[in-house]
Amino acid sequence: MNKIKITFPDGSVREFDAGITGYEIAESISGRLAKEALTSKVNGELRDLRLPLNEDATIAFFTFKDDEGKHTYWHSTSHLMAHAIQSLFPEAKFGVGPAIENGFYYDFDINAQLSDEDLEKIEKKMLELAQLKSPFIRKELSKKEALEFFEKVGDNYKLEIISELNEEETISLYNEGDFTDLCTGPHVPDTSVIKYVKLLSVSGSYWRGDEHNKQLQRIYGISFPKKKMLDEYLEALEEAKKRDHRKLGRELELFHITPAVGAGLPLWLPRGAILRETLEQYLRSEQIKRGYQPVVTYWKYKFIQNQRTLSLLQG
Repeated sequence: MNKIKITFPDGSVREFDAGITGYEIAESISGRLAKEALTSKVNGELRDLRLPLNEDATIAFFTFKDDEGKHTYWHSTSHLMAHAIQSLFPEAKFGVGPAIENGFYYDFDINAQLSDEDLEKIEKKMLELAQLKSPFIRKELSKKEALEFFEKVGDNYKLEIISELNEEETISLYNEGDFTDLCTGPHVPDTSVIKYVKLLSVSGSYWRGDEHNKQLQRIYGISFPKKKMLDEYLEALEEAKKRDHRKLGRELELFHITPAVGAGLPLWLPRGAILRETLEQYLRSEQIKRGYQPVVTYWKYKFIQNQRTLSLLQG
């Protein structure tokens, strides 16, 4: 069998049989790494651990401690959530479901408005599916084949995305149990890696951010490999809610926010107006003490540090 050379981040090189997977390489290093690794970077490109390597390459592994590992973990959880939604709502059509800075979301179209109770049902279904240990299997196909597949399942959102791709572009799908999704990957090896999940909220979201398109439902969620991580995250969320400026502004009668005016345009109530004016007076006095000179513009007060800046402002 042909041999390939694999170079590791520390510069060391080892030989393996061609066709070895990233997971098997991780396993050859240590059982712990094989258990914790979520994705790999091969020749600078993130890849599934299940994919074979057939030529010399550099490789690095990522766990949940790494940003790449977290992103892969949350992206895979969004697919697991979509699978659960499909199981509970067979008519569902799916938009996009990326990982984000903290967790993931998925946009979908179903015939019901979801409630908190529905989120709990979806969570429960996700954990049931995770225990099946279904592998995330990548399949590459042509644009024509991809269009035929999603025409058959009747998902017009995926059809729209695919129709905009180049004819020569290779398109990848991921199978996970009986759920198939359009995706570039990578994903965790199998669903059992996903341990603790919390669906946080559901909101409306226009398809592709265009208010002229249909409004879909978007579920936000978070997931972790350890319960302690999830508990600490949820506790931090609760603490943040207590300190939310919108909540405090309302409770302290400082300002009022109404959609009629705009979410970013608070109406200052008497207490808030006095507080704001006091702060503005303090800031103006301190800036003047430090040699700044005031000028008045359309946007009220501006302060400049020297006469040269004033000349520039005057044109």
